[in-house]
Amino acid sequence: MANVVLEFRASAGDSEPQSRPVLIIGQQTSLQQVSWSQIKGKLQPAVSKEVWQAALSALNPNPTDSCPLYLNHAAVAAIPSRVSRHNSPSSAHFVSRLVRSCLPGGNNRCIVMVCEHSDVFASSCAIARAFPIFSRRSTSSRRAEKKHVTVEFVIIGQDSSHLEASELECLSNAADGVRLAARIVDTPCNEMNTDHFLDEIKAVGTGLGITPVIIRGEELKQRGFGGIYGVGKAAEHFPALAVLSHKPEGATQTIAWVGKGIVYDTGGLSIKGKTTMPGMKRDCGGAAAILGAFKATVKQGFKDNLHAVFCLAENSVGPLATRPDDIHTLYSGKTVEINNTDAEGRLVLADGVVYASKDLSADIILDMATLTGAQGISTGKYHAAVMTNNEQWEVACVRAGRSSGDLAHPLVYCPELHFSEFTSAMADMKNSVADRENAQSSCAGLFIGYHLGFDWPGVWVHVDIASPVHAGERATGFGVALLMALFGQASDDSMLNQVSPLGASSNAPEDQMERDCKRRRLV
Repeated sequence: MANVVLEFRASAGDSEPQSRPVLIIGQQTSLQQVSWSQIKGKLQPAVSKEVWQAALSALNPNPTDSCPLYLNHAAVAAIPSRVSRHNSPSSAHFVSRLVRSCLPGGNNRCIVMVCEHSDVFASSCAIARAFPIFSRRSTSSRRAEKKHVTVEFVIIGQDSSHLEASELECLSNAADGVRLAARIVDTPCNEMNTDHFLDEIKAVGTGLGITPVIIRGEELKQRGFGGIYGVGKAAEHFPALAVLSHKPEGATQTIAWVGKGIVYDTGGLSIKGKTTMPGMKRDCGGAAAILGAFKATVKQGFKDNLHAVFCLAENSVGPLATRPDDIHTLYSGKTVEINNTDAEGRLVLADGVVYASKDLSADIILDMATLTGAQGISTGKYHAAVMTNNEQWEVACVRAGRSSGDLAHPLVYCPELHFSEFTSAMADMKNSVADRENAQSSCAGLFIGYHLGFDWPGVWVHVDIASPVHAGERATGFGVALLMALFGQASDDSMLNQVSPLGASSNAPEDQMERDCKRRRLV
C-alpha cells in the first residue's frame, strides 16, 4: 500500500479485468440501479451481464458482503443499505474495510464507487484511508515501481451527472490530506521528532507559499509558554510552537485550528507501563490532522483568515523532566500544579488556544487532540468526542461528522459542575482530575477552555480523537475530512459547501444572525 498512487477520475476508461483488476462497491440497491452499459467496459469479456446480475442477487450484506466476479481479478462488494442516525449515510468505515479486504491485487487497479452525490466526499476520504503511505518493510523498499489505483464514481439519484474537474481536484486534495496525516501518525518518533514535524510544516508552507512562524526551545520559556516548554524541555529535540497562516483579502473572520503534536508520550515521570506506551507515536494525531486539513483546505480556496497552530513536544524522561508537584505558569498567566505528567496534552493546548486568542485575534478556535484514553470509553472507536461552548456548533460538528465520514458525538459541557476536579491549594489549578470516574474527557477539555476563559465571547470547539486516530496498528488520518466539512461554508469549493453544515440559510432570526456574523456563515 505504501507505494500506491491514488487518482480520482470522472471516467476510469474501459479495460478487461485481467489487465486491470476492478472492485465495484456500493449499497446493494445502488448497485442494482447501475445499468450494464455503465460498467460492462470494466468487466467484459470475462464477466457477462448474466454473471453480474447473478452476483448482485447473491449479495446479502449484514452489514457488508462481497462476491467475486472473475477469479481474483474482479469483485463486487455491498455496504449496508441502511445505517443508524449516529453513523454516516456513506458508511465510510465499511467502505474502507471493503477496499482493504476485497480490492484485487496488481500494479494497475480500478475502484468503481457507486453512491449518491452527497456521499462522494466521505467515500473518497474513506478510500484514501485504505492506502497508508508509511512502511519500513524491507520488501517495500526494494519495490521501486509505483502501483496505481484509479477511482471512478458512478453517481445515482437526482444529481447523477459526472463529477466536474473542480470536484475531482477537491477529492484528490482531501485524499492527499488524509494520507499525509496518516503517514505522520504512523511514523515512529525516531523519524518523526519535533524537528521532523517542523520540516513537514515547512514543506506544506512552501507548497502554499506560506512561511511558518516558529517559536522554539528557550524562546518558549522567555515568552511565557510554560505548558509547551514544561512538557518538552527534557527531550533531545526542542519543543516548538509553529503557525501557518492563510490571510486572504476580504476575510471577515479569523479561524484558528490548534493541534496537539506530542510526537511521543512516555508519560514523563508519571511513566506509562510496557503495555500502554506502545502506540504513543500517535499522540501527534491532532496536529497531523490539522496539517493535512490546512493543506487541502487552502488549496481549495478559503475565504477567511485561517491559522494552523501546532503545539509540538516530546514528553520524555530525563534530568530536566517536569516533576509531579512542579508549578508552571502557562501563556494565559494562570499557574498549574502538576499532579500527573501524563496529562500533558492539555498543557500544550492551553498555550496554543490562548496564543490563538491573544496573538491571532481568532473569532473561532478549534483544538484537536488525541487527548484522553477515556474518549474511547465515552464515544467509542469511531466517533470523536466533541465539546464546545456553543450549542449550534455542537450540532454542526455532529452533522459534519456524518457528511464527512469522520464521525463525532458530543461530550457534556458543564464547567460549573466539573471544573472543581482541578482544585489546587498551591496554584490556580492542578492539571489532572481528583476523581477519574467523573467525566474524564469532559474535564480534560474544560482544562483547555479555562485558560481561554469560560466567558470568552468567541466560539471554542474541542475535538478529542484519541481512539478514531487509528484502526488497529494503522493510522486513519481522522480529522482531515471533519475539518474540511465543518468549515466548508467558508470554502470556495462547491463540494465542500455541499457537505458543510447548513450556513446562512438556517432558520435563525435575521437580527440574531446579523449580530453574530461568525456563526452565521459556518453553522
